This record gives sequence, C-alpha cells and structure tokens, in this order.
Amino acid sequence: MAIINTRRSLIFISLLAIVPLGLYSKVYMGIAQTWVHDYSGDVLYEILWCLVIFWFVHSPKDVKQLKNIASRIALWVFAVTCAIEISQLWFHLVPPILRSHVIWKLLLGAGFAWWDFPHYALGSLIGWWWIYSIGRIE
Repeated sequence: MAIINTRRSLIFISLLAIVPLGLYSKVYMGIAQTWVHDYSGDVLYEILWCLVIFWFVHSPKDVKQLKNIASRIALWVFAVTCAIEISQLWFHLVPPILRSHVIWKLLLGAGFAWWDFPHYALGSLIGWWWIYSIGRIE
C-alpha cells in the first residue's frame, strides 16, 4: 500500500509541476520563445496525459509488466493526440465562438500543424520514461 501512495504522490507532484509549466509556456518571453509557444506545450501535454492515465493503472508486479504498461499508455496517448491533431483539419465546421475559448485551445488545439507530430512523439517518449521511472520506485 505504501508503494501505491508513493507512486501516486510522485504522479501528483509531477502534475503540479507540469500544469503550470504548460500554462506558462503560452506566455513565455525569452530565448526560443517561438518554439516554447508553439511546441513545448505539445511535449508537456503528452507527458501530462501519460501521468494522468498511469494514476489509474494498478501497480505492476515486475519490470516487464511495467514496461508493457508504460509502452501501452505512451502509445495510446500518442495515437489519441495524433487523431485530435488530424481532426483539426475539420475544425472549421465547429462554430468560431467555441473554437475561440481558451479551454478549447488548450485541450484540442488551435489548428493543424505537421510539426506537432514529432513533438507528440517526443512527449510520449518522455512520458514513457517518466511513468516507468515512477513505477520503478519501491
């Protein structure tokens, strides 16, 4: 039981760091601000969802199971965010009043961009490593 509490505490602390960092990336001014505004949120978004899903997964018994679970989570997060990105090609069908809300933009994006895909892959890879590392802590 203590391992689960430690794991969940680490996930919670990680989320407490990632959410403000992701929000701050939208207003950041400084070195590489264009990349930070446009793509760092993609990386953080993937990590966030990997952690959120890992919160609800039972603690695996061994390293092989942990790798399997971490891989499945990261691949599903990557697939779903890629599907959301592709769906942005049809966002013009959604009324502009809905698309203009901050929540919409944060969760579903503002528009389609090919360069989001490599950043989703990077975020999923980091998310895999993050949840694998948390899962290894006993």
